[in-house]
Amino acid sequence: MALTLLRGIRTPTLLRANFSLFCTTQRHPLAHFTTRVESVQTTEPKAVPKSIQQATKEAAEQKIQGFESVIGIETHVQLSTITKAFCSCTNNYGSQPNSTVCPTCMGHPGTLPVLNAKVVECAVKMSLALNCKISMTSKFDRKQYFYPDLPKGYQISQFDIPIAEKGYLDVDIPLEFGGGHRRFGVTRVHMEEDAGKLLHSESGSYSQVDLNRAGVPLLEIVSEPDMRTGIEAAEYGAEIQRLVRYLGVGNGNMDEGSLRCDVNISVRPIGQSEFGTKVEIKNMNSFSAISRAIDYEISRQILLHKGSQADQIVQETRLWDESSQKTFTMRKKEGLADYRYFPEPDLPEVVLTSEYIDEIRNLMPELPEAKRRRYENMGLSMQDVIFLANDDKVAHFFDSTLEHGADAKLAANWIMGDITAYLKDEKLSIDESKLTPLELSEMIAYIKNGTISGKIAKEIVVDLIAKGGTVKSVIEEKDLVQIADPAAIEAMVDQVLADNPKQLEQYRAGKTKLQGYFAGQVMKASKGKASPVLLNKILGEKLKGSC
Repeated sequence: MALTLLRGIRTPTLLRANFSLFCTTQRHPLAHFTTRVESVQTTEPKAVPKSIQQATKEAAEQKIQGFESVIGIETHVQLSTITKAFCSCTNNYGSQPNSTVCPTCMGHPGTLPVLNAKVVECAVKMSLALNCKISMTSKFDRKQYFYPDLPKGYQISQFDIPIAEKGYLDVDIPLEFGGGHRRFGVTRVHMEEDAGKLLHSESGSYSQVDLNRAGVPLLEIVSEPDMRTGIEAAEYGAEIQRLVRYLGVGNGNMDEGSLRCDVNISVRPIGQSEFGTKVEIKNMNSFSAISRAIDYEISRQILLHKGSQADQIVQETRLWDESSQKTFTMRKKEGLADYRYFPEPDLPEVVLTSEYIDEIRNLMPELPEAKRRRYENMGLSMQDVIFLANDDKVAHFFDSTLEHGADAKLAANWIMGDITAYLKDEKLSIDESKLTPLELSEMIAYIKNGTISGKIAKEIVVDLIAKGGTVKSVIEEKDLVQIADPAAIEAMVDQVLADNPKQLEQYRAGKTKLQGYFAGQVMKASKGKASPVLLNKILGEKLKGSC
């Protein structure tokens, strides 16, 4: 057996589907936190203090200031398994509250967890993609802490022997942020279960508890503190999301909480080897928010250092507030000893074999980093490379178009230009389009052999995306074959020059930019079907001869 597990006893679900749990949090710190954020927002001035603005501007030049930031990320990836991590409850986002729960995931006495083997498979896939060293034997542990949506009072996680460690992730920084390649270390990857979810009332006086998410399988990926800017951290998180989607281990949707990033930030004077006091930021639902939150926190900590108030930087968890673009204290950060880890007594060790790992490795798809390097070797620009490899569906469409013989640069231009613009307007993904890679390659071929012009192709591609069909049928149906007869184009040029004597006189007087006007009139007369190459040649000769 590639994976050796002991099978526990499955317990039937005893709860009604619409059973709801409520938790009053009037005296719980969470309620104070909720009301505190509201009160801070109402009492603080809306304008950002000048000192913060200045510090934010200077944050991009921290070395000049004499400080550097140290950033690490803990990424939680919710896995798209059919059932939860340790019970047979459905893992289905969006279900009615407390409708996918059972005594096992609610922590009732006498129940036993049973590990979902798919969780291990996903963990191995992700660990291989992150270039980690995989543990042939790992174990689960109990992480003790209290929270209203943690029904057992502890979380099943992995502590000292995770499933993988000592990896790295290569990232390409977009050109608009300076470009270049970065390699960030990955400390560890471990399996664990998610907690439930609290639904807070608007007044903050009570919260409802939904335990559907309790027991949903997670992978926690802990980076090395190798990042130095908000952009680097955001791009690291985005690359993790790409891997999750490429591998199919999760959907990576941040708005659903399927991918969550907790950012750890500290600031230290340049030359100091010891890390500064670490602050964690939570509650960020986009990569741009991660970047902005980090930039703000770096600025805040630098200001405290410069004001000889570094002792006010304490180890804590802070919350990012999107409306005010600031971080606020959420709670003091627990220390490692507070969790009181000990081996999970109800689960056996997870034992892997080399054959099992090799089997998964052989089924791995081409990953984003490999695609970017392959596209780069085709001569595509870094902007093209990053765009095409960002989405596995777009990358697959592009690769399929090339397999049908299309020129790489032309295919990239069409996908990144007109096709993406139309899909964005219609809120469609490329796999929902009726345009096929074969027809895109055919359209590019028709442009190259002169059958249609680029302008006509813009009309055709919209039809193909919306209605499907073939390039040939659309051309025939709409009579869009490009006019490539020199005599026919010459006749149209002569007619346009004859119909516009005033503009022709102005051209002869030195307004040579009017050549574009004449070309436009010819294209209008030909309903866009005149060959642009022939048109410009013939028109140029006619205008030259008229001077």
